[in-house]
Amino acid sequence: MIVNSLSLCYHNKLILAPMVRVGTLPMRLLALDYGADIVYCEELIDLKMLQCKRVVNEALSTVDFVAPDDRVVFRTCEREQSKVVFQMGTSDAERALAVARLVENDVAGIDVNMGCPKEYSTKGGMGAALLSDPDKIEKILSTLVKGTRRPVTCKIRILPSLEDTLSLVKRIERTGIAAIAVHGRKREERPQHPVSCEAIKAIAETLSIPVIANGGSHDHIQGYLDIEDFRRATAASSVMVARAAMWNPSIFLKEGPRPLEEVMQKYIRYAVQYDNHYTNTKYCLCQMLREQLESPQGRLLHAAQSSQEICEAFGLGAFYEETTRELDARRAKLLARSPEEAEGPAEDTSGIIKMAIKFDRRAYSPQITPKMCLLEWCRREKLAQPVYETVQRPLDRLFCSVVTVAEQKYQSTLWDKSKKLAEQAAAIVCLRSQGLPEGRLGEESPSLHKRKREALDQDPGDPRTQEPAMPGELCKKPFVALASGQESPLEGW
Repeated sequence: MIVNSLSLCYHNKLILAPMVRVGTLPMRLLALDYGADIVYCEELIDLKMLQCKRVVNEALSTVDFVAPDDRVVFRTCEREQSKVVFQMGTSDAERALAVARLVENDVAGIDVNMGCPKEYSTKGGMGAALLSDPDKIEKILSTLVKGTRRPVTCKIRILPSLEDTLSLVKRIERTGIAAIAVHGRKREERPQHPVSCEAIKAIAETLSIPVIANGGSHDHIQGYLDIEDFRRATAASSVMVARAAMWNPSIFLKEGPRPLEEVMQKYIRYAVQYDNHYTNTKYCLCQMLREQLESPQGRLLHAAQSSQEICEAFGLGAFYEETTRELDARRAKLLARSPEEAEGPAEDTSGIIKMAIKFDRRAYSPQITPKMCLLEWCRREKLAQPVYETVQRPLDRLFCSVVTVAEQKYQSTLWDKSKKLAEQAAAIVCLRSQGLPEGRLGEESPSLHKRKREALDQDPGDPRTQEPAMPGELCKKPFVALASGQESPLEGW
């Protein structure tokens, strides 16, 4: 996916601001649908990005930047390729340039975060910490402008004095950047503090490059017409909207915002179509619901532990099933085209007990999982702990696990979305073949319950009552590095 090297125009634009955990692909696409001209991804740290590999995901028609733990750090698609700006957190010019070159063929612009006041950004000298080091700012931006084919921007906050702020932005402009976004608050100020339209206006009147006004959601921006009012009050070229767009992305519509239920359903559809992790989907929906989180639908969302459950909470269960079938069919077609990649572990599979099983966490007690049951049974029988060997197919990124217990191997023939789920399925195969309880709702596992009761009766500070550490697990990697996934810790056990 190659974007031409023409500059992205920052004049008279409506822009979705970079927001941590919010600015992922579904939200960016939704904002574009509702009228945003440019969308920023969430801040992504340079060190994390430099560990990533660029992967073309044919099943989803996306380009993924995948970390060694197999987590998708950044996902983009053709729909946004001429509109998306990649924002990085960095404190080093060479690392910044390396990241820019990694992503420049898949994005429309490069931005450096120089305004985030949160500790996770500033502790490494990034974000608002850069505001106290103009020399470093100049080096980072100059290096990027000279070294990448994409327009470079930065996002800052105002300094304690207007004089220092104007001095800094003039120096930033001389680096050759295409535009500058200004959050009209100081580093220590938060949303409840008033945004300084006067400071943004002074900057806009001083510079010749486009100034993007940001920070108006709390005091100024309640609807589409307010965006233009905020632009005029700041004399800015464009406006960047954060929380007001997070609450309802249809704020960019000239006709006025759409009903929240409609917006959330459209967001969920994008999340399912692009395989967004359910925890991120759930987080964004919670931001939209806000005061409605205690409503019946809000409670269903709060209880949801998968994309399927989220869909069911919003009346999209049939959509989830249909979309999942389509994705599975697409993956199967891709696998059929490359049969050599569809094989399982590169070892002799004779003697493995196999069943077609998937782990559906809704059918199991939240306190007891199949892996826990299997481990407890091995301890009781004085057997060696179970050993899981898990592989991943590179084409569809699905997992299959084989568990060895008492020199016998067990495997589910169904591949799963995460390493943890695949291991749970393998554990179920072993337990069912032995006729053992597996932790399903309604089952009793006396030894596990007894252990819990004994623990409650003893002093938790007594070292004799400490549970032995969970065993390490052997994961062979014949294809690619394995991921722990982003599921809740309970899914791992």
